[in-house]
Amino acid sequence: MKTKRFMKQYDQRHGGPFDRGGADSFYGRPRAPHYFKGGSYSSEQVPCTVMTTDEIEAYEAGYDYNEESGAKKDWG
Repeated sequence: MKTKRFMKQYDQRHGGPFDRGGADSFYGRPRAPHYFKGGSYSSEQVPCTVMTTDEIEAYEAGYDYNEESGAKKDWG
């Protein structure tokens, strides 16, 4: 079942908050809101301490969306 939060459209660009939340969940990393100004790991990282409320919401939505989908990296 979709939650109300997942009905909202988020910018899903590579390196953005939604993308980073989903990636952290996929790779089994703990929640740690952040994003990159450009591409992941090839541009400046923006930490939670300077993220806007909307950016943190997008990160959390990406994390939750991936958790709900069950998509996880197979390390075996």
